[in-house]
Amino acid sequence: MSKLYIVPTPIGNLDDMTFRAVRVLKEVDLILAEDTRNSGKLLKHFEIGSPMQSHHMHNEHKTVEGVVRQIQNGKTVALISDAGTPAISDPGFLLTRACVEAGIEVDCLPGATAFVPALVNSGLPNDKFVFEGFLPVKKGRQTRLEMLAEETRTIILYESPHKLLKTLSQIIQFFGEDRQVSVSREISKLHEETVRGTAAEVLSHFEAKAPKGEIVLIVGGKKP
Repeated sequence: MSKLYIVPTPIGNLDDMTFRAVRVLKEVDLILAEDTRNSGKLLKHFEIGSPMQSHHMHNEHKTVEGVVRQIQNGKTVALISDAGTPAISDPGFLLTRACVEAGIEVDCLPGATAFVPALVNSGLPNDKFVFEGFLPVKKGRQTRLEMLAEETRTIILYESPHKLLKTLSQIIQFFGEDRQVSVSREISKLHEETVRGTAAEVLSHFEAKAPKGEIVLIVGGKKP
């Protein structure tokens, strides 16, 4: 039966690819990839020969309708992103919503996503948390930070290395220098690192050692 598969891919270490993910990608009629060149390397490594089509944030508004039609016409399609689980701060939501609205079965495989190991590694409370993804770049950024400063649950943020110092400085400004944070970078890769401490301590660390790679920032919630 035709359906849409959401297939997570490794965030760094190829050994994290699941047997089921490889099987599904080999069996589907079409793979939608965020970057076909990047994903081509992954598919070649696992000897996956299914056809690929580009599906990314700049074209997904235009391609969703056509993909839905292909599935309705009997094709089974898999969606992958460059790394991790599609639709988590990556393209995927629009297609998933369109398939659900069209009555198409959607099957999301369990697998790699950066924030889970970062949250668990942080040592901060993980019984309740809020995932914020990337903060607004300009418009609405201050408002969002002011709102999050009052959040009592642990906060999960994604950040790029060239913006980390600015974000940590703003956490000090809006949350206080003693707020507990944890920065995990290059998760599952050779130079994986997690730095924990107060916002001031972690900022000092990365001022002395420039951050590199993909970053997950975990911020402790406001204490009652």
